[in-house]
Amino acid sequence: MTSHTPDLFSNAPDVARVRTLREELALHNEAYYVNDAPQISDAQYDVLFNELLSIEENHPELITPDSPTQRVGGAPLDGFHKVQHAMPMLSLANAFSKEDIDAFDERMRNELRAKNLITENESIQYAVEVKFDGLAISLRYEHGVLVQAATRGDGQEGEDVTANVRTIRSIPLRLNTAHPPAVLEVRGEVLMKRADFETLNINQLDKGEKPFANPRNAAAGGLRQLDSKITAARRLSFYSYGVGVVDNAGALQAFTQTSFHEVVVQLAQLGLPVYSVDNVVLGAAGLLDFYQRILQTRDGLAFDIDGVVYKINNTAQQTVLGFVSRSPRWAIAHKFPAQEMTTTVLDIDVQVGRTGAITPVARLAPVEVGGVVVSNATLHNIDELTRKDVRVGDTVVVRRAGDVIPEVVMVILEKRPEHTHTFSMPTMCPECDSPVVREEGESAARCTGGMVCPAQVKQSLWHFAQRRAMNIDGLGEKLIDQLVDVGLIRTPDDLYRLQFEQISGLERMAEKSAQNLIDGLQKSKSTTLAKFIYALGIRHVGEATAKSLATSFGDLPAVQNATAEELLMVEDIGPVVAESIVRFFQDLRHRTVINGLIECGVNWATVERVLSSGIFSGKTVVLTGTLPTLGRDEAKALLEAAGAKVAGSVSSKTDFVVAGEAAGSKLEKAQALSVRVLDEAEMLALLNE
Repeated sequence: MTSHTPDLFSNAPDVARVRTLREELALHNEAYYVNDAPQISDAQYDVLFNELLSIEENHPELITPDSPTQRVGGAPLDGFHKVQHAMPMLSLANAFSKEDIDAFDERMRNELRAKNLITENESIQYAVEVKFDGLAISLRYEHGVLVQAATRGDGQEGEDVTANVRTIRSIPLRLNTAHPPAVLEVRGEVLMKRADFETLNINQLDKGEKPFANPRNAAAGGLRQLDSKITAARRLSFYSYGVGVVDNAGALQAFTQTSFHEVVVQLAQLGLPVYSVDNVVLGAAGLLDFYQRILQTRDGLAFDIDGVVYKINNTAQQTVLGFVSRSPRWAIAHKFPAQEMTTTVLDIDVQVGRTGAITPVARLAPVEVGGVVVSNATLHNIDELTRKDVRVGDTVVVRRAGDVIPEVVMVILEKRPEHTHTFSMPTMCPECDSPVVREEGESAARCTGGMVCPAQVKQSLWHFAQRRAMNIDGLGEKLIDQLVDVGLIRTPDDLYRLQFEQISGLERMAEKSAQNLIDGLQKSKSTTLAKFIYALGIRHVGEATAKSLATSFGDLPAVQNATAEELLMVEDIGPVVAESIVRFFQDLRHRTVINGLIECGVNWATVERVLSSGIFSGKTVVLTGTLPTLGRDEAKALLEAAGAKVAGSVSSKTDFVVAGEAAGSKLEKAQALSVRVLDEAEMLALLNE
């Protein structure tokens, strides 16, 4: 890329270095902000930028409007001047259905056939693009240098926002060509990417200021700041999608416009960001296929869009078709269903999730959002509800994106009625009347009902039956759902009261499958205390903690009756876990279920309490290979009963490795680290000691 340098530079000592720095920075800006492919680190970029800034400070006569240093913003403006567009910035007609698109394509084919521009059965070639949800802008380049930027306004007249647009780093201040056209007007959209929007709102909240409702509002507010330094801080982006006036005088290669596709390719070559140059389809079928593809990938884009745009690709055909009112005949916007709408809050209540999380929910006056009628929207948690200050009677903005649960984005405070009240979270679960608690450091409040809460029953039963817990063969999630839905089970002890006739009578349940479940339930009755404790689903009690409880207390009654102080003496149990265990066993309903399980025959051997003086107590042991007489689980249980921690990999913190046949790499690593290696007989001898 070659920079244009005024004659006054001819005798300046740093002209060559200034030119080089500007070229390098322009290329790196394009690589980072347009191509998403940075070639140097931010620190390296800063070194080049600061060098240029230093030279310009010492030689202000070298400063030009297209210098990268001029992006930071200047003195605040008193207001925006009006700009008359040399070529009007038109709007587009809208389509909302397949029928609308079929009719548009049919209309275009009829008109082009009537003018002998296509044959009877010929399909029209269309250029397609996304419809950005931002602000339309016109950039005027003279001899390759950006001299003016204007908003769309009413299409004939807009506002001069040049100072603000200069701060948008994806917009080149100079076109990437040695011999540019005398005039090139670029049309495009200013927007804010979702990641930048999230960062902006985090900063707003940190400063105690109101967050923005959506990226479009944030971009609009940023572009119309009288202080361009504020615009610079908003991190706005730009995509080009067309041209206005073009004067090719002085251009080495004329900017041609035989097709819309060609225009987009040339804009990209000049260093202007475009959505895609692969943008041509055939006929209505091609248009609808593009619509569906973009609709399905919409939520994965870096920015918001509200539809797609179709244009006849051939510009000669465009010229013949002409315009109607304020829009071209040859183009149409195919809008997506609205993702945001306003409605009113009729009530606020809570839902209890499968894991016990209590979520406040706004009950809304029904409204269509994203093609779906929405009457409920999540408020996430009490912190979010408080921050947004949603109240019954409020008018709110509701958003639905893809398959995401609808949420309340913001309250329109200007429409708030008098005498509204803030919402208070319930202290008791609406499903089971158990206490609702919110632990320190957590955003969600939770029901403590566990396996006796109807809202949590399916999750509780699935956890109870899984392999690492009671290991009930033949009982999967779908069958649990079916058993709960028909009312055969409500709590885990109900499982062991199931009869063959009840199970085999279920829909899609064969006799063999029913017998397999009965056999699996019978087999699961013999378990270990650690697995049983884990299966109960006590909050914060995972497998390791369950094992620690079993080996520390020896039997279930001791665990059930332990005080928080006694629990805190167990390794890895802190105040939060201790309080959760005490709270669980203090609930008489939980004890009733446990007694029911024992009455149904669930049993385990009493665990010998860990002796702190044993050789394995507090040691880390790794099992590897096949032992002669013991299975892996049996050996692990013996070691854990002796106070060992059984790990899955060898490290410098490993104390023993018990190796059997085909021990492999773990044995090799143990030998390399000089870890003591035992065989099964040596391990058993040490356990007996």
